Amino acid sequence: MKRLHSCLYVIRLEEKGNNPEQCTAVQHIVANTAKPAPYLVFGPPGTGKTVTLVKAIMQIVKTKPAECNILVCAPSNSATDHLCEKILEVTPKRCTVYRLYALRCAVKTLSKERRVWIFFLSVLLIAHFSCNLDLKENQVMIPSKVELMRHKIMVTTLNTAGRLVTGGIPQGHYSYIFVDEAGQATEPECIIPLAGLMKLKTCQVVLAGDPKQLGAVITSIMAKKYGLGLSLLERLMSDIDLYKQHETYGFNKRFVTKLLRNYRSHPAILKIPNGLFYKGELQTFASNEICSLYCKWELLPKKVMQPPHARTHGFPLIFHGVAGTDERDEDSPSIYNTAEVEVLKEYLKALIKHLHKKGVTNIGPNEIGIIAPYRKQVEKIQNALQTDQDLCKENLENISVGTVESFQGKESKVILVSAARSIPKLTDPKQRFSLGFVDNEKRFNVAMTRAQALLIVVGDPRVLRTDATWNKFIHYCYEEGGYRGIPLSDEEEEDTLTDENSPSFREE
Repeated sequence: MKRLHSCLYVIRLEEKGNNPEQCTAVQHIVANTAKPAPYLVFGPPGTGKTVTLVKAIMQIVKTKPAECNILVCAPSNSATDHLCEKILEVTPKRCTVYRLYALRCAVKTLSKERRVWIFFLSVLLIAHFSCNLDLKENQVMIPSKVELMRHKIMVTTLNTAGRLVTGGIPQGHYSYIFVDEAGQATEPECIIPLAGLMKLKTCQVVLAGDPKQLGAVITSIMAKKYGLGLSLLERLMSDIDLYKQHETYGFNKRFVTKLLRNYRSHPAILKIPNGLFYKGELQTFASNEICSLYCKWELLPKKVMQPPHARTHGFPLIFHGVAGTDERDEDSPSIYNTAEVEVLKEYLKALIKHLHKKGVTNIGPNEIGIIAPYRKQVEKIQNALQTDQDLCKENLENISVGTVESFQGKESKVILVSAARSIPKLTDPKQRFSLGFVDNEKRFNVAMTRAQALLIVVGDPRVLRTDATWNKFIHYCYEEGGYRGIPLSDEEEEDTLTDENSPSFREE
């Protein structure tokens, strides 16, 4: 407790009034209250996991400038680069940050934006930032042990952290090891920096992630069979009592903090995932300016939302029922649904027209994203954007189209989702079948929590309602007046196909 009290004293007063769960996590991380056990930051969508880690790193640098060396890791290069950017924004220039890239990293394949970023930092922040990429020679350098050890903050991927071990960095050199997106990493991958660099008595490990979202992609059937599809973060929270939530007292804050403030989504969009996966504990703190952008959009079936559902008016959520058909090409087992692609195109055209009315000529990054569970459906949607006679005239290069996996960790003001599965003969309740990727709760959670201001889901309700999770979502949209398209059943036909709620894309 003495360590915690001293930590509370040194954290500046300006930290007070911030996110209380983030502050709690930072205080316990800096005070090493979990050591030698890992400290877990359980971060549901949009709650600021990375921000929490960066705040903790900033406080460590401020309060323990002489004694601490910090290793920061993430599973992918994109997540690691994002971490590095955020760390550089807050750390003082006396604290050197080093970005270690893998030797196999192809410098020529780096995006123009990434090259400019590295060049900018190397020139203007030469005493503050460095990395092992030589842009002039288009090659990755091999830093010496001395070079690696002189930097206070080392940022690299989990796999490349093994290079630090083979490079001779002694066990115990790092006093903190942070792993962001730990829920997306395989357990062996997450253990790489711990096995060779962690010393129990002197090192605090911090894992941040969300076990309710997608984990690592495991292609080996044998690996899945023996449990390697489970991340270290999820295993700790599932199997170790220390990290389990008590019915009355919640989580033990000495070892784990659950972030509760969602800064991303309109309350109506967050409601179903919050209830299904987070016990309804998430609180909506999204910017009203952002999350109300589409609350008066012409095509919303319902434009007014009554309290207590939201701080903002409107119900920016649509489920559009489509009676399509599962299709497959001869050379691929992946599923696509042409009928849903056509509906998505019409919604996209309406969105572009809406933006043009507001004076937006070019769609910016993170404005619109399109998610589909199957690669073939993604391919068909991408092709439609390039071949449709109206859409091909627009500049749509910033519209992201991808699978659920490619959207984890991302957000857009508008998200369109195509469920793709539609098998009319299987709507008979006596039939036994699987929705495949579509009935995966973690995929559902990720797909439905990417949108900030507007979520449009296109699918076949007759099939999707056979899954309990999808049934709750569709029923929610229907009850709140956000349903369009084919009738849910014969009894509901009269209600769902009224003039006000027609599948037509005629603007009001």
